[in-house]
Amino acid sequence: MKISRRDFVAGAASVAAAAGVSPAMAQNANWYSGTMADNGVTFRATNFGVVDPKWRRQMVIFNSQEKPGTIVIDTKTHFLYWIWENNTAMRYGVGVGKEGFQWYGRARVDRKVLWPRWVPPPEMLKRSPNLPKLVEGGSPKNPLGSRALYLFANGGDTGYRIHGNTSPWTIGKDASSGCIRMFNEDVIDLYQRCPIGTEVLVLEHLGGREAEGVREAVKDS
Repeated sequence: MKISRRDFVAGAASVAAAAGVSPAMAQNANWYSGTMADNGVTFRATNFGVVDPKWRRQMVIFNSQEKPGTIVIDTKTHFLYWIWENNTAMRYGVGVGKEGFQWYGRARVDRKVLWPRWVPPPEMLKRSPNLPKLVEGGSPKNPLGSRALYLFANGGDTGYRIHGNTSPWTIGKDASSGCIRMFNEDVIDLYQRCPIGTEVLVLEHLGGREAEGVREAVKDS
């Protein structure tokens, strides 16, 4: 599935409006660097040259009580950690919920989808009645981007996702309706690492000892 420039601009403008970003910023070509193909979909590749280095995927030292293979999200600092062994983690920059839309707690990845469809929940449609009722996967108008990890708790779907996005400038910001946004390239990487059943811990802030145990590694991944 190939994306025309006209479709991309229309989709970017739609998503940007929902995120409170100006159309001029949404169309800023500096945020993109060519295209990439993934599972039959061609999409705009992120230009990581304009991304603050702290938001880029990288290995860090990370002291945690959580077992390897767990996802830990610090919403205050806008970092997602995928825990490895030996006090290390892969760290990703993320966008998180706006004020009033944040959520915290434990969940589990019980569903994973490549280029997922987007079905806005009823409460979102109530706030924004002009939103489409469904957007197919791979569409430039689809804010879930390239992957979605569906978070479940207490036997049911929480309604929250870890997913890609079409607004790379929102990484590192409080911009979503509660879901955790990643660069499309990063969520593709995380999707490959996390099997069904992956445990997820979402915190307001790691704080204290765990925060002191995080430092940047010598190179980006």
